[in-house]
Amino acid sequence: MAVSPLPQPQVFTDIWLSQLSSNADNSPSNSSQKKPLFSWGSSVSVVATLTSDHSGKLVVFQEASSEDDASLKIRCYLHHSQVFQFRLFCCMPIRLLMSSFSKFRYSKLFKVGPTSQLWMVDDHATSAKPTSAYSKGFGVSFASEEASNYFFMAVHKWKDAGDQLSNGSVTCGKETNRFDRKIESSSAKLYFHYYGQLLHQQNMLQDYIRTGTYYSAVLENYVDFQGRVVVDVGAGSGILSLFAAQAGAKHVYAVEASGMAEHARKLIAGNPLLSSVITVIHGKVEEIELPEKADILISEPMGTLLVNERMLESYVISRDRFLKPNGKMFPSIGRIHLAPFSDEYLHVEIASKALFWQQPNYYGVDLTALYDTAFQGYFSQPVVDAFDPRLLVTPPITHTIDFTKIKEEEFYEINIPLNFTATMATRVHGLACWFDVLFNGSAVPRWLTTAPGAPTTHWYQLRCVCHSHCMLWQDKQLLGTLIWLHTVLKVTL
Repeated sequence: MAVSPLPQPQVFTDIWLSQLSSNADNSPSNSSQKKPLFSWGSSVSVVATLTSDHSGKLVVFQEASSEDDASLKIRCYLHHSQVFQFRLFCCMPIRLLMSSFSKFRYSKLFKVGPTSQLWMVDDHATSAKPTSAYSKGFGVSFASEEASNYFFMAVHKWKDAGDQLSNGSVTCGKETNRFDRKIESSSAKLYFHYYGQLLHQQNMLQDYIRTGTYYSAVLENYVDFQGRVVVDVGAGSGILSLFAAQAGAKHVYAVEASGMAEHARKLIAGNPLLSSVITVIHGKVEEIELPEKADILISEPMGTLLVNERMLESYVISRDRFLKPNGKMFPSIGRIHLAPFSDEYLHVEIASKALFWQQPNYYGVDLTALYDTAFQGYFSQPVVDAFDPRLLVTPPITHTIDFTKIKEEEFYEINIPLNFTATMATRVHGLACWFDVLFNGSAVPRWLTTAPGAPTTHWYQLRCVCHSHCMLWQDKQLLGTLIWLHTVLKVTL
């Protein structure tokens, strides 16, 4: 795919690079004592220029200087098909050039704050002889949040361009897909193992609110499916693919990455009147190729608080890869609802769990040193349950996500400002959250909601409980922020 080059270089100044750890590299000619490859001190001032070469590949050049060594330079070549990985060469002073240039490192870039990023660097020797590998961590600070966001997005902008480094002299390692980059391999194995169990699929199928709403959304809007090509993203047992076939779909591609794909094949084969139009594909939507574009995407990508489990990112990737222009998505809209709540009983229940650690003589051992840590730990875990909507003390606010327009990168960090006006004077013990999604069919739009007071689903609702309550007076405002960073949820009230 051709990529247009940037019209002009993008220059980033006022960047500070801090080495978080000092590690050493042993080459065969070195003595047994390790010598640090870098000795920058506390921080280094960096100027970075992002530009494109004639083939459209992004080249990053960074010049770093410090009081200890003003001649130190770092040259980076970004491999765009890998979002977080790039090659980093070190051009040291001439006396170290030959020993350092043979080393390369793969790095990962994380955004950890409004103006902060974290680079984790793994060093490997290219020598045929086995040598040790080690990691370095660099904290990167920008002068402003705007500069940090601009740099981060610029790195991601060209991620799908090219399949080789621009200089052609260094071959790339095994390319990873977007799913592998966003989820650690160990977590991915657990994720696919969990969803590959029939027990879990049964739990979802027996959620009759969930399954019944999907069935109604598809069959009541059969005009959207009749004679259309459908892609079922994360098909699981294949139930949604079968619904689409019942609605008259021309062909359905059921894509499932876990071992559940084999069970889906058996289930679909057991329904011969529908199986002829369904193809089960065992693979990740980030990797597979389809023979044709889809008119409709259907999926059940929602996790707790809508965005948990990271499946929505795969849903959006499928949209960009497989959906025709003006194609439909079922669901197409998601809404996160948030409101403060008052629940003295829940607060006391959580706090009482930490009382175990207040024992000064537990088999002769004083446990009290760990009480504060245990207390904070219990309150750091969200509570997933169903609760009475009368516990809410203000009307909820809503954060809307349009699945037809949102970019994948926007899921990496979700920041929701909170502003509530109390309808009564009461104690506030935390923040309650739930979601709903819209199936915007041509005939009958359908909502699936997990709201308190509505019929309970397997998602329930989620509550973040504060370790200490606050008093809220009637008609007064309560301000705060909810930040969802990958799998980390932080609420400030």
